[in-house]
Amino acid sequence: MSLRRPRAILVLFILFLLVGTFSLFPLSFEDSGKPEELAAAITAAMSDEQALAQTFMLGWVGAEPSPLIIDWIRRRNIGGVKIFGWNTGDTRRLAQTVGTLQEASLAEGFNIPLLVATDQEGGWIRHVKGSTSETPGNMAIGASGYPRDAYLSGYYIGRELAVLGINMNFAPTVDLFINRESTLIGPRAFGSDPVKTGILGAAFMKGQQAAGIIPTAKHYPGHGATDLDSHGVLPKIEASFEVLWERELVPYRMLAREGLPALMSGHLAFPNTEAALAPASLSAWFLRDLLRDKIGYRGIVITDDLMMNGATTWAGSLSRAAKQALLAGNDIIMLSKTPSLYDPVWTSLLDSMREDAGFRERVRDAARRVLEVKLLYLRGDKKVPFVPSPERVEAELPDAEGAAFFLGLAARSVTVVKSGGAQAAPVIPLKAEAAGRVLLAGQYTDFFRAGRAAYPGASSYWYSQSRGAAELVSYARGADTIVFCLSDAAGLRFLKDLEGLRKRVIVLSVLSPVYLESVSWVNGAVAVYSYAPESFIAGFSAIAGTIPAGGRLPYD
Repeated sequence: MSLRRPRAILVLFILFLLVGTFSLFPLSFEDSGKPEELAAAITAAMSDEQALAQTFMLGWVGAEPSPLIIDWIRRRNIGGVKIFGWNTGDTRRLAQTVGTLQEASLAEGFNIPLLVATDQEGGWIRHVKGSTSETPGNMAIGASGYPRDAYLSGYYIGRELAVLGINMNFAPTVDLFINRESTLIGPRAFGSDPVKTGILGAAFMKGQQAAGIIPTAKHYPGHGATDLDSHGVLPKIEASFEVLWERELVPYRMLAREGLPALMSGHLAFPNTEAALAPASLSAWFLRDLLRDKIGYRGIVITDDLMMNGATTWAGSLSRAAKQALLAGNDIIMLSKTPSLYDPVWTSLLDSMREDAGFRERVRDAARRVLEVKLLYLRGDKKVPFVPSPERVEAELPDAEGAAFFLGLAARSVTVVKSGGAQAAPVIPLKAEAAGRVLLAGQYTDFFRAGRAAYPGASSYWYSQSRGAAELVSYARGADTIVFCLSDAAGLRFLKDLEGLRKRVIVLSVLSPVYLESVSWVNGAVAVYSYAPESFIAGFSAIAGTIPAGGRLPYD
């Protein structure tokens, strides 16, 4: 007995040392190894709470991070945060905020960094404002037709995001320009051709990857065939599977083969498919059977904002929508606002993990996928810095090299839709000396600035509902040439009041050019596809004839 006791004590001591060693050196995000193997190992070591937290991406209200979002990071170690326009007025402050959030995340658990995502599509959708670049946008890329323009757009947008510590971008948008009445998609689309959209989307994706950004294509399976907005309702698109396969799904089929790492599922119903009236974002048929099994997609799937009515109304509540989203095959549920720490959207999911082995396995699989993407993109030489430098923000935004490129893209994409009447001589190009008295009528400061540069001495009229069309007509009577900026249905009503004046009317269309189809009587029309300063400069340069207009309308 006296010999056995010291031996037993020695064994216990060795076990104690081994356990202590493992506790001192737990698994860490920075450990070496293949991403898929390390992701699996970390997931296996996680508690249910830790695994579930990796499937959460939350937004918050305000420029500064709220105490609640900090609690979700420190106490739950959530997978990511989403930056919205209301967080981004001051880019230097935003960089400091990102650093604060990442430091909180890296101090917890397995030292796992956050996915920091935003919507910086280019053109109209630019959630991170402040000193970032305004760009011509996707439809301008479609009008130029050059994949290199798509690549460099993704690259320069990505390079600016990386300076701010943002490592994921919800772009490219590969919805097709199908429903012309849509005010939700419009110039966010590259165009109406599925194959060209796939090519440009893949090039945009590669450009972002070159800048270290995780690209996220959206809105799967396609938001382009409806004019309804899933923020308020669940749009129903009456397309068969055969139509979807050869139309909306073509870009996703192409991007999947190119290694797309992430996509966003849309709150859209397709009644003529096997999903019936279920939103695609909550449909296992769309996300598992079609996307993963048939198309072969291997990246992660992120829901569009789960607080949108398109998801919660169908599911019955936010917590039910969250569970259905994960069961259907989403790997991250994204919420635009921060719920309370013990909101049912958390507690009900955790209860389901404990009660349902199948659901628990699904959540753990989602967490593993999220970790694998993080390990692929958030380590190594090209990774976006976790704690961005405020000095770099001041020095590198906006990107000077990018600014030169975006001006060139605006010039390549500007499109002459109408140069003159069938019988009359062309009015485009119109030199300043031949224009006579010029009236600029519009609603954008940069429109007037670019217009006065092209036509020195031009007068300006800012039209609005409060001033009424009669005043615009009065101003127009004293002009020889009216250059009218058209961007929406309200502007179209003002423009139509100029028809009977027998004046030279040239329209500079911004955003979607479809409104030009209602004013065939105008003498000339030029289309640009955003209200970025570069787009107005390019538009007026084409009208005045100082640059050739080589763009083509990117839809039928």
